[in-house]
Amino acid sequence: MRLVDGHHADRNHHYMSTRREYPEATGTTAAAASGDGGGDGGEDISAGDGDGNSAGDGDGNSAAEDDADTAGDTGADADTGEAATHLSAGAKVRAWVASRLPAGWFEAPPYIQVDREEITIIGTLPDPAGDSEAEQAVAAQAIIRRFREETRNRRIEIAREAEHRFRRKVSWGATCGPLTEMFTTLSVPVMTRLRQSERRVLDTLVDAGVARSRSDALAWCVRLTGENADEWLSRLREALRHVEEVRDQGP
Repeated sequence: MRLVDGHHADRNHHYMSTRREYPEATGTTAAAASGDGGGDGGEDISAGDGDGNSAGDGDGNSAAEDDADTAGDTGADADTGEAATHLSAGAKVRAWVASRLPAGWFEAPPYIQVDREEITIIGTLPDPAGDSEAEQAVAAQAIIRRFREETRNRRIEIAREAEHRFRRKVSWGATCGPLTEMFTTLSVPVMTRLRQSERRVLDTLVDAGVARSRSDALAWCVRLTGENADEWLSRLREALRHVEEVRDQGP
């Protein structure tokens, strides 16, 4: 810091960043998913179909990671200030999606998860036939594949409507017996501020070879927390759903 005059100081902020990485890290990554190269030309999530993030049907993501160790205060304020809005919005999205799904698609009400960027829809298909686990697994894959192809056009229409109405991408998946398959997932950038002690945790993971970058290390920490605190997170989500229901009822 150098003095400019008696009352002001000229500050130079140095921001740290890491190299561009590949897609496993979801904590601070921007995703652009690729298609599965289906013969029908695939589905385009840019058009709002929710079944591929670029061209093609999209069974996975490829993302260009761009670390951001600092973020504007505006983003942090938005994360805090918009939480209540998203609770009631989530209920509206789920009700709308459930009303658009054709009868007979799923054996039970679908799992519909909503956040600020994405709507995830996972439906349960009929149980696969087979005497052994291996036979059931093969049958389940065939059932999911057939469902995916037969419902493609209608899912594109629903996803386009949802993206236009709610400004969120749509990801589809299906469960059949022991198998759950996501047709696509969406990775989005998440920025945060970390103190030196917290940055040292990420740097230790990078130096030890556990992660390839700070963003990869942060995503690793998030996944580890989710795995080890699954029961606690489930109770928290259930409590949030209860709050959402009470808020929707209104005074």
